Amino acid sequence: MTVTIYDVAREAGVSMATVSRVVNNNPNVKPQTRKKVFEAIERLGYRPNAVARGLASKKTTTVGVVIPDISNSIFAEVARGIEDIANMYHYNIILCNADKKKEKEIRVINTLLEKQVDGLLFMGGVVTDEHIQAFRTSSVPVVLCGTKDENHTMPSVDIDHEKAAFDAVTVLIENGHRDIAMISGTLQDPANGFARYQGYKRALETAGIPVRDEYVRIGNYRYESSVDAVNYFLELSPRPTAIFSATDEMAIGAIHTIQDNGLRVPQDIAVISVDNIRMASMVRPMLTTVAQPMYDIGAVSMRLLTKLMNKESTDNMQVILPHELINRNSVAAKS
Repeated sequence: MTVTIYDVAREAGVSMATVSRVVNNNPNVKPQTRKKVFEAIERLGYRPNAVARGLASKKTTTVGVVIPDISNSIFAEVARGIEDIANMYHYNIILCNADKKKEKEIRVINTLLEKQVDGLLFMGGVVTDEHIQAFRTSSVPVVLCGTKDENHTMPSVDIDHEKAAFDAVTVLIENGHRDIAMISGTLQDPANGFARYQGYKRALETAGIPVRDEYVRIGNYRYESSVDAVNYFLELSPRPTAIFSATDEMAIGAIHTIQDNGLRVPQDIAVISVDNIRMASMVRPMLTTVAQPMYDIGAVSMRLLTKLMNKESTDNMQVILPHELINRNSVAAKS
């Protein structure tokens, strides 16, 4: 049978109100009484009913997190940052995978709100009008994590994806490359797709290099899509001497495909990307990339959400974190 607060009170010889104060860390309880209650809780194996406590306080101390693809290692580091800050502020996390599908994202958002979460972190791709409508009908705060809405109306934490891509392509240009191809994400994705394509394009234009449509292929962020893209690039004349990939996973696929075709990285074709996942330092040659501070994105997003949930003042509702170039071995000067 379930042990109740009444059973604990009877075991400890105190009132139910006293047990409630002990469980909720109310300081107005004598140390001796607190000790008796904790001993009774331990003997009986009592666990407070979080649902009942939530109904009474109108808070569940739970935060919902919508993650686009739980199998993608880059989101694991974001989730770790979220979890660490959540623990610090005594919140629990409900993590939901949405498979990068808008319909599932909307359904998960509504399900989490029905569960009476105290706040919501959304790690999606495209933030559509349907997403905004779901967020605006929410009675709890929502923070966009690693993405942003087009009109910058929602609180968000991210990097400047356009500038990150610009910096990456500029490295290739500074190494003498002019025939630079790009493996992009979908251009409907405002961050990994469109913004990073815009950064690629601006870097070329700034250097006076023509933007060639045949040097751009759309991938799906996964290893396999870059294989097809690189095989396509290798048939072009002139063949690209460098490739900028929108994500590390596609860049690793590019390195392997170049090598499988009997060419060398970076001597024949240089490769650079954005993200800095763990595999970037495991592939050979090690991947030169622009690092997103993934842990910090998660941690700062969760901290911003705690401020909104607790109605604390905050000066910045759209936080842009710095990125960093990580020089490794996949880029060299054009011979």
